[in-house]
Amino acid sequence: MATIQRAEINHGQVSTLFWVNAVLGIVMMVLLAALSPVIAKFYGEPRLTGITFVLASALAFSGLMVQHEALLRRQMRFTALGAIQIASILAGIATAIVSIWYGAGYWALVFKQVAEQVTSTIGVWLMCGWRPGPPLRYSGVRSMLAFGRDLTGFSLINYFARNLDTVLIGWRWGAQQLGMYDKAYQLLLLPIQQINTPLAAVATPALSRLVDAPERYRHAYLRILEKVAMLAMPQVVFMIATSDWLVWLLLGSQWSDASRIFAWLGFSALVQPVSNTTGWLFMTQGRTWEMFQWGVIGGGIAIVSIIAGLPWGAVGVAASYSIIGLVIRTPLLFWFVGRNGPVQARDFYRAIAPSAYASFCALLVLLAFRQWLEVSQPIIGLLIAFAITVVITLLVLTILPAGRLALIDFSSLFTLLVKSRRKKLV
Repeated sequence: MATIQRAEINHGQVSTLFWVNAVLGIVMMVLLAALSPVIAKFYGEPRLTGITFVLASALAFSGLMVQHEALLRRQMRFTALGAIQIASILAGIATAIVSIWYGAGYWALVFKQVAEQVTSTIGVWLMCGWRPGPPLRYSGVRSMLAFGRDLTGFSLINYFARNLDTVLIGWRWGAQQLGMYDKAYQLLLLPIQQINTPLAAVATPALSRLVDAPERYRHAYLRILEKVAMLAMPQVVFMIATSDWLVWLLLGSQWSDASRIFAWLGFSALVQPVSNTTGWLFMTQGRTWEMFQWGVIGGGIAIVSIIAGLPWGAVGVAASYSIIGLVIRTPLLFWFVGRNGPVQARDFYRAIAPSAYASFCALLVLLAFRQWLEVSQPIIGLLIAFAITVVITLLVLTILPAGRLALIDFSSLFTLLVKSRRKKLV
């Protein structure tokens, strides 16, 4: 991220950062491998020793690809990055299928993860073309290392806080409830990632170039935020209202208990795509120390919410995490990130207000639909609910002045993208 965020960077600095990441990757690999018996003992599952040991090897490859991937993102070569991602997924699937064919059992999933990481590493090296030189002692990377140190600290705290729920549920309630919770979380996270991941890849380098023009920076960010809310909030509302049908359709009737967990987690997912964009502000403005501070505050709130809901099982954790996140953590985040920089706290609320209001109206109509109309086939119910969500959302956005402007802007952006794609094809 330091490589992407910097306005100017030279070969010596990138080479030095490459070797720093390579060494850190190896250190993390050794540390995780050494902890594998402890992890197995914690869960009471001896097989986790070998699984963790093998998965640790992926960390070494991760350290070798960081700078190459960063250079591709800095150059906005997203087609190349997309090709690498697809190739790594296909390599992982092929490895898993072959492993299962030869009787590897659950090891197929382990080999799949390692194969994806190895393929990604090879892919970025081939696509990037850059090769590291020797590390330089006086290359001027001190400030970049400080940037990366704070960002890494935030990432570690955030990762721990976000994954403590699965650790504690597995420890306290066992594999069955953990499986329900994990499946519900993955199912809900999938559409959110399809919005945030590609946008983050584009927005981070783009906003980094606008830091010296505060008003343009603010306008560009809020324009993106508005579209994120328009795409994500109605989608999540639809998923909350039809959680039982979605789980039945996508996972099967045996996972029906996961629908309540899925619905509760949905309330957290309402604002998660919006909250995720605040990381762009911290990083592109060079405020990673503040980002680390927020990690301590936000992570602490998340941990408390998870522990508070643990006595009531996976459903309790999902409800507690979502309610506290929606009522306390998110407003506090908006205030914290809006204290400095061109984007203030009130800007967040103004940007997402039309979509939030439209989504709330859609949710009320969907709940009334579920209450008063009996649908024998879940697939038919999903189609009707989706149509209701689209119609109500568009209707409310059209009525609101700010919503109309957002729809017009969205339409113009879509038209511009279509025209640019046609020119490329020609």
